[in-house]
Amino acid sequence: MMAVSSGKEGKTAMDPGKYVRYTPEQVEALERLYHDCPKPSSMRRQQLIRECPILSNIEPKQIKVWFQNRRCREKQRKEASRLQAVNRKLTAMNKLLMEENDRLQKQVSQLVYENGYFRQQTRNAALTTPDTSCESVVTSGQHHLTAQRPPRDASPAGLMSIAEETLTEFLSKATGTAVEWVQMPGMKPGPDSIGIVAISHGCTGVAARACGLVGMEPTKVAEILKDRPSWFRDCRSVDVINVLPAGNSGTIELLYMQLYAPTTLAPARDFWLLRYTSALEDGSLVVCERSLNSTQGGPSMPAVQPFVRAEMLPSGYLIRPCEGGGSIIHIVDHMDLEPWSIPEVLRPLYESSTVLAQKTTMAALRHLRQIVHEVSQSTVTGWGRRPAALRALSQRLSRGFNEALNGFADDGWSMISGDGTDDVTILVNSSPSRLMGLNLGFTNGFPSLSNAVLCAKASMLLQNVSPAMLLRFVREHRSEWADSNIDAYSAAAVRASPCTLPMSRIGCFGGQVILPLAHTLEHEEFLEVLKLENTGRSQDALMARDLFLLQLCSGVDENAVGTCSELVFAPIDASFADDAPLLPSGFRIIPLDSVMENSSPNRTLDLASALEIGSTGNRVSGDYSGNSTSMRSVMTIAFQFAFESHLQENVACMARQYIRNIISSVQRVALALSPSHLGSHGGLRPPPGTPEAVTLVRWICYSYRILSRSFQLSVVAERHR
Repeated sequence: MMAVSSGKEGKTAMDPGKYVRYTPEQVEALERLYHDCPKPSSMRRQQLIRECPILSNIEPKQIKVWFQNRRCREKQRKEASRLQAVNRKLTAMNKLLMEENDRLQKQVSQLVYENGYFRQQTRNAALTTPDTSCESVVTSGQHHLTAQRPPRDASPAGLMSIAEETLTEFLSKATGTAVEWVQMPGMKPGPDSIGIVAISHGCTGVAARACGLVGMEPTKVAEILKDRPSWFRDCRSVDVINVLPAGNSGTIELLYMQLYAPTTLAPARDFWLLRYTSALEDGSLVVCERSLNSTQGGPSMPAVQPFVRAEMLPSGYLIRPCEGGGSIIHIVDHMDLEPWSIPEVLRPLYESSTVLAQKTTMAALRHLRQIVHEVSQSTVTGWGRRPAALRALSQRLSRGFNEALNGFADDGWSMISGDGTDDVTILVNSSPSRLMGLNLGFTNGFPSLSNAVLCAKASMLLQNVSPAMLLRFVREHRSEWADSNIDAYSAAAVRASPCTLPMSRIGCFGGQVILPLAHTLEHEEFLEVLKLENTGRSQDALMARDLFLLQLCSGVDENAVGTCSELVFAPIDASFADDAPLLPSGFRIIPLDSVMENSSPNRTLDLASALEIGSTGNRVSGDYSGNSTSMRSVMTIAFQFAFESHLQENVACMARQYIRNIISSVQRVALALSPSHLGSHGGLRPPPGTPEAVTLVRWICYSYRILSRSFQLSVVAERHR
């Protein structure tokens, strides 16, 4: 029963001004009600009292007070849990910073020692007469020769020797001074940051390092990171050729790894690797890798066409258990990507440690944090999908786009002859079942609409335009570059249907509507559905439906360093399944310059005025943003079309012309978005508001002016009659 904590005789125990002590049965009943409705209304509270006999002798006001206190306790509990998590993270971050400080002190001591040594050598050289004899020169030169490693065989003992050497070199990079690390531009350590990120300075190849805290056990972290295709979007495959046992319950694995090329202008890379997994004496787990080549001994892997064999220098993961749960992770990526094999204009992509950090090192940490977030978040998001399912969809889109862009022969792709120009490359896949991972021969008992896939792709160099800004415009103004008839054709081609739809019967689609599917999947990445409403009067029942595109957008942050901007989409049915066939198409814009644009990400897209002036309009000196730098980037476009094999020639001609039209439209937009055009309006400054809203207003005004002029011309023509 209830009791008053302090009260006077003669007063009722239900005095609303006194604290009421509830029985365990009443507390249990109220807790059940709280989980159903944490904030009941007055009518709901009265209904609770009527429906629950055990609460019948409690006043409604006391029920209200109990729920208020319960909500307050829940809020305090969540806040306390959050503060404890922040405290654990700050403690781990402080530990990382102390280790980084120790490493820097060791590096300073080493530099001071080397500086003193070289000064002494210089002083001694000045006091003595150098011996210029041939014998002396040869002898002195031997001191600068790099010691050659003794040759080792491919036996387990030889591989173990390579593995131990790899472990030592990796640890010297992860926690030592083997590489001179500098903080990555734009990355500051803090409780909300991804971790401490650094890039190499003055070493062979490109290297990046990151330290972070993840709420996951070390063994689970190692398992996820070793499955590189699951988190590294540029990784096509990792094949385990052989596994050998090693000491400390460790393993030595021989791996063959293939990476996609980011653009059509460069060949793909592959690696022949040794991976060593071992546990250290302090309980840490280490996964380290390096390339195997002829100078080290060990087994060799012949070259594979069309891949360029790149080298991975000692790299890997040091995973240490953290007090209170979770893991502290040190990641080192060190590669020589053979930049000699690509055009000189693209070499910054393969010579930049910042690009490596963004694409590989930080991607690993973000993926781990995303997994932890998905485990803690059990809510269902857009279209009944959980976060893990949405992440899988985004990976399918990205992988399908990379497959189309690279067009490997072992996936069934073959090139067809062009029309005399080499601006657009056309590939055909007559057996796309392996490509999309399912049997397209029959669907729902009917033959599939299409039995082949065509890919049209091209790349072009862009000057002096922000990749993030250009991508935002391409995403927000699809009608400026897309052909609605071809969109409808692509959507119909991937639907299961026993009939063929000629393009002449495709209705007109318009009125795009953005339907968000998920929260941010990774850094500045989101998945959405684009709805194109059918505004035509098609007589075909299939074409009378609205069009849906599954769309992945990333890299819209102009202030991020080294990231590429990407828009990938695929036509889908309104009720598509998780394993439905996807034919991704889209755009990838990769910055080639390491300088970061200083313009604001909210700069207005005043494209209407810019397009109206055109390339021959008057220009006024001064920059639109007031603080912008010149930049270069490469845009790669790849579009896929499903078709019947006997229509190959017609579809190829259509696709080639479609890509050329897109290139022309993108070049026009890029020219209009360049700072020289945006700054040519007499000191124009962006008004307040979001870029999307301002852009929409500009386009409405632009369309109104065009219509007004057309109307005036028609009136003048009528008068002259």
